[in-house]
Formats: sequence, C-alpha cells, structure tokens
Amino acid sequence: MSEIKKIVVVGGGTAGWMAASAMAKTLGTRDRQIVVIESDQIGTVGVGEATIPMILLFNRILGIKEDDFIRATQATFKLGIEFADWRRLGHSYFHPFGHYGVDMEGIPFQHFWLRWKANGGGGGHDLFSAETQAAGRNRFMRVADERPRRLPPVNYAYQFDAGLFAAFLRRYSEERGVVREEGRIVEVGRHGETGDVDALVLDDGRVIDGDFFVDCSGFRGLLIGETLGAPYESWTHWLPTDRAVAVPCTRVSDMTPYTRATALEAGWQWRIPLQHRTGNGYVFSSAFLSEDEASARLMERLDGEPLGDPRVLRFTAGRRIKSWDRNVVALGLSSGFLEPLESTSIHLIQAGVAKLLAHFPQRRSEPRLAEKYSREMAEDYEGIRDFLIAHYKLTERDDTPFWRHCRDMAVPDSLQARLDLFASRGEVLARHQELFKESNWLSVLMGMGMAPQGYHPVADQRDFSQLDSTLVQIQQAVMERAAAMPLHDQYLMQAGLNAPSPAAAD
Repeated sequence: MSEIKKIVVVGGGTAGWMAASAMAKTLGTRDRQIVVIESDQIGTVGVGEATIPMILLFNRILGIKEDDFIRATQATFKLGIEFADWRRLGHSYFHPFGHYGVDMEGIPFQHFWLRWKANGGGGGHDLFSAETQAAGRNRFMRVADERPRRLPPVNYAYQFDAGLFAAFLRRYSEERGVVREEGRIVEVGRHGETGDVDALVLDDGRVIDGDFFVDCSGFRGLLIGETLGAPYESWTHWLPTDRAVAVPCTRVSDMTPYTRATALEAGWQWRIPLQHRTGNGYVFSSAFLSEDEASARLMERLDGEPLGDPRVLRFTAGRRIKSWDRNVVALGLSSGFLEPLESTSIHLIQAGVAKLLAHFPQRRSEPRLAEKYSREMAEDYEGIRDFLIAHYKLTERDDTPFWRHCRDMAVPDSLQARLDLFASRGEVLARHQELFKESNWLSVLMGMGMAPQGYHPVADQRDFSQLDSTLVQIQQAVMERAAAMPLHDQYLMQAGLNAPSPAAAD
C-alpha cells in the first residue's frame, strides 16, 4: 500500500480550514500535498460563533497571535453561558468556564462547599467562580499566570464571526503551501480492488486524485456517507430539536463577555455579541413549531435591526457510527451534530483534528487506527450528548408541550447513572478525557435545581472552623478579582482590540 503523499480536504468552511491549517502546521507541505476543494456556490452553515476555552490551545499550536486573531474575526471574549428560563420561567443560572474555588485534599472543591453549606455556611457555589462574578458585572480582563496565585485565574474563550475565522485560517493555510481548488464535486472515484476513494471529478471536468481524504462536506457527508455508506445514528429521541433559524442584527448595547441561551416555547434562542453585530438563532423542534412560526418569533425578539433574512438549518442530532472509514475521515457536520447549546461544534472539529494528527497513518488504509479513532470520537460525542440532554430533562417547566415532553422523556442509562450519583454525593465521576468535568456538571445540575444529599467523606476530615475561614478567603479573592476588571467594552478598547467593520476592512 502506497504512502500518503497527497491529502485532499473536501469542503472549506470552519471544519475544512481548521483541518488544513493544522495539517499544514504539523505535517507540513514539503513532502506532501494538502489540497482543499471548495466551491463559492455552496454556502457554509457558519452558525457556530461561540467557542469554549480549548480553542485557545488550537490557536497556540498554530502559533497564531491572539490580538491579531481577535481583530481579524471581530471577536469578543466569553466567560461562559447564561441560561435563562431553562429551569423555570424567570429563573437563570450561569455556566462558567474554569473551576469553582480550589481543589483540596485531592478532591473537587464542591465537596467542601457542600459540607460548608450543610453546616450553615453562607453563599452559593456561584460566589466561588471568578468567571461568573465577572460576567454578572459585564467585566473582563486577561490576567497573567500568578505564582503563587493569591487571586483565581480567569478562563475564557471567544465569540467570533465564523466566516471571518474560516477566511483567517484559509490565509494561514495558503501561506504554508496549502492549495485551494475551486469547484463542485460531481463524481467520486473508488479503487477497483480496495474500495478506497482515489479521485474526485469536478464540475469543469478536472480530476483531483489523492491518497487520503478528509470529508468536511457538511451534513451531506459526501464521502463518508453517500460514497462509503457509513451509517448515521440519530439521537432525536433524546435531543428533540432538529431545526435552527439564524439571523444577525445590529449591535444596540454593550458587548457582554458571555453567550446567552434563553429557553423558549419549543426550544431556545442564542444571543452571541460580536464587535460588529449580534448573532441570533432559534433552535427548535419541528414537531412542536413550524419553520415559519420560529422565524417570525425570532425576528420579533431581536434587540437590533436585522442584517438579513432568517436562514433555516435542518439537522438530525447524532453521529456517524464510523468517523474514519477506509481512507476517509469525517470532520465537522459530516461526522455528527449535537446542536449548539454548549458551543461544542467547533470543539468537536478541533478534537477530531487533534485525534487525526495523533493517529495519522503512514499508508492509505490503517484499519486499527481507524477503529481506535472512531471509538474515541464516539466517546466524545456520547459524553457531550449526555451533558446536553441533562439541560432538557431536568426542567421544571410544564407550560408548553415541548417542555413537558423533555421533562418526561427517558434518558440514556449512562446519564441516569450520573444523575443518581450527583443526587447522592455531588459528583459524576467524569473521566479524565471527557470535555465536561465535575465543575461543568455542578453548574448545570445545580442550576437546574438538583441538590445533592451528601458529599465525599474526605471533606469531613478538615476542621470546620478552618474550612469556614478558607472558604471565606476564597470568596473574597473571587470578588476582588471580579472588581478589579474593567468593563468588557472598555477592556477591548484599552487593549487595542477593537476591529474595523468588515466593510471598512475591505
């Protein structure tokens, strides 16, 4: 079997250019070709404008300067997500990035907080999160790593224009030798003996051959699905939303350093503040609301003038059974989709790219590598799936048929086991490789009204007066950190991160 000398990425957009840029940086283009086939006639989904902190690692590996990136993508900073009306109408909670307090005696902080709270300690868990307290004050600041740390760190991600991000990575990739071919694929050629994909025919007759292919063709899954027939597993019985209608609007208020997710009658609405506009979308279930109704209700709820017509995206929550089949790896929407509730779409692309590079084959077909990659991606998808389902299942709302359906639905055994353990002693035993850790589950499950009945027994070993003093000091440090930050808009200006509008930049 021949060595891989030519890698072909099918589709551009966020997934395609993330893959191309990462491969150009790590694999290089001196001894192999990297080609991206992209058509200007085919639009990209581009609804994922909010990220999680892992994106900082991706940029760091590529050697991207953060300030240049922020200005180029019209980015704002993101400390977490505000969830409004999910537990019940009029109630909100915040899911921050980072941890609560500090871990002690080798166990997560929440166990000590639960003991403290049960014995008369004052203050909710949110008072021990610098990100939550800063977001509530609309404040932000990047802080240097402090040793020893007297004040807690600040963990953040970005809210950016996905189209500008893809364009930024395209420039990065082409500067490092990646070749972009414009055209639409009309035929896929396969090797007569192995069944591997070996060539793509474009609408102008050109033939692009290759040794290894990365399918970033979106929901269509041109190579992984239509050509190789890798089945798609639907999870709509647990994640019932199957539509999103999106439209940007003008900015009419200060930029918040967080994304807002507001539960509505048949799903939820996102609000993502960028420097030049605000991203808006209504994620809903077509079984409970029509596309026309959803579009009309989104337009009514905008807090600025719309900058276009609402665009409908149709999807099925789930994943490919195989993310890597023969000499094709699927990334992005062709691999699976879990809706944008916790901003995981771009992260799953990043995770797929990282795993691909870690398992990159020397020859076209490496079944053991493909099997391991697919298994690890399945674990990623399933862990995130359970976390998202919990947002819906734990609602107290019964005001619409959609929320009654969510409240009453059965959940995967894997999620039920987590919920039972959390109710018992305030932990979910998140695996080391999982995206969402104990602190993430704590914020959502507590936010949705779950109150653990116990905690880890190690928390009882510390003298209570000492514990009380320690927690009061941590709480004070958190408040000091938040109070020291400037307003988010002010920080962008002071740091010279304000970007010209896209039109002005052109």
